[in-house]
Amino acid sequence: MCELLALNANTPTDMGFSFRGLSRRGGATGEHADGWGLASFTPGGHGLTLLREEAPAAFSVLADQLAERSPKALVSIAHIRKATRGVVALENCHPFSRCWGGQTWVFAHNGDLQGAIPLGDHHRPFGSTDSETAFCWILEQLEQAGVNPQNPGALFDQLHHCAAQLAERGTFNALISNGQWLFATATSKLHWLTRRAPFCKATLADLPLQVDFSAVTTANDVVAILSTEPLTTDEHWQPFQAGESLLFCGGQVIHRSRHGVRPVPIPARSQPAPAHEVP
Repeated sequence: MCELLALNANTPTDMGFSFRGLSRRGGATGEHADGWGLASFTPGGHGLTLLREEAPAAFSVLADQLAERSPKALVSIAHIRKATRGVVALENCHPFSRCWGGQTWVFAHNGDLQGAIPLGDHHRPFGSTDSETAFCWILEQLEQAGVNPQNPGALFDQLHHCAAQLAERGTFNALISNGQWLFATATSKLHWLTRRAPFCKATLADLPLQVDFSAVTTANDVVAILSTEPLTTDEHWQPFQAGESLLFCGGQVIHRSRHGVRPVPIPARSQPAPAHEVP
């Protein structure tokens, strides 16, 4: 299986500290040594920096450089791979990216999906993973449903519906973003936390490294971090429930639901300020 990492914030933020911890699991403290990738949207959400290698992240010079100087973004997604479907090759490394609805989309997956996933002609995988095939299928479902890519509520409903269908095929822990918001879903394992004022110190679980976030943030910063397994030892990580999907914008949860369960109401304080709402 693989491991996921994502960031969503209300101000351009780098993911270097978290990516450093994740990288150690890519061949040093973990067995996910079959490739890695990091995708960061430019602060406006229109451009994308995507770097991937079919090598262990723990021993990669490029991954080390990114941990030192990762791009600042409102949304970043990273992945370390343990190959279960598809050979060890660059085209099978996550995250994957595609264009749909005039936007660039990024996707990463942890899990195994059984059976052939039917695809149309518009979106086809370049590699041989079930993950990339699922990504192509999701984009086709959005297209067939006629979802407006500028409507986060409608997108959440359709993505959650797709997640429920894919979960019937196996394990579907996944991240997807268009650079404006971050959709996350889990059937087995995914954790998240929100960093906001008053900021504290955090210590990595896989490396003796600590950061005092109060020294590198402002009082207005809000940052959500998602990871397959908790990356730090002294922060409160919340586990996803089985079948749960969350939509993040501006570092906060704006939509939440579970397969077969009525949507969970979000407390008023968790709603992003109008300035950070997706138009």
